[in-house]
Amino acid sequence: MGREEQKEEREVLDSIFPDEIQDISDTEYRVTTTVEVSKEPEDETPDPILILTVRYPEAYPDVAPELDITQPHNAPKHPHLNLQEDKARLLEALQPTIEESLGMAMVFTLVSTLKDSAELLISERQQAIQAEKDMEAAKAEEEENKKFEGQKVTRETFLAWREGFQKEMAERAKRRKEEQEAEDKKKRGYKPEEKKMTGKQLWESGVVTRNAFEDDEEEEGDDVMERMRNVKVSALGGKDEEKEEEEEEEEEEEEEESQQHLSRNSAPIPGKILQA
Repeated sequence: MGREEQKEEREVLDSIFPDEIQDISDTEYRVTTTVEVSKEPEDETPDPILILTVRYPEAYPDVAPELDITQPHNAPKHPHLNLQEDKARLLEALQPTIEESLGMAMVFTLVSTLKDSAELLISERQQAIQAEKDMEAAKAEEEENKKFEGQKVTRETFLAWREGFQKEMAERAKRRKEEQEAEDKKKRGYKPEEKKMTGKQLWESGVVTRNAFEDDEEEEGDDVMERMRNVKVSALGGKDEEKEEEEEEEEEEEEEESQQHLSRNSAPIPGKILQA
């Protein structure tokens, strides 16, 4: 009975997989299936191909078939499927289907399950990679957004900011006032008084030497003598001027008395004129 069921299943599989099935013997064959992978339009990576090799035990389908999974020779390596590492996982994924299908033809179901399991495995890996990319992008965006985020304001930070701001404003006002005063003085023709250095500062700075001090002392002595002579001459000159003024006043008084005397002598006598 098992052999008859095996032949019937094989004939059905021929009609389902006319180009994908290949006999190895009367009880063994291979079925090729292409794993469909979702990818970007510009991604030209070929879809992976799996080959399920099936060998019937004599008691099949009452017992599980012997299975193996391979790939075509020189098949390109897929970025999300490595059969050498993933074969055990894919075979294990077929076990529930085998247990549920004992006593019935199951190869078509096994091929479909293998295809679905491989596609799910690849999809999970794609999603994991995309999730990592999204996480990195979100992290980069968060870091970028931090540039535009201000510091969180607390009472302490606000008071510190206000103190610094008020201090800065006061300094600016002071500078503006000083600049305005300087500008006003400049308009009025104000010239800042030059600060004179003391003798000690001149000596320490090297601007004036000992010889220079001696020369200055000699010049200063000469200046004093000259000023004394000027004062003496001025005093003498003052006395001469006073004497001249006194003499002029005396001359004026004498001239006035002389004129008065002449006037008295030349005036007519009224009594004598009447008698004549």
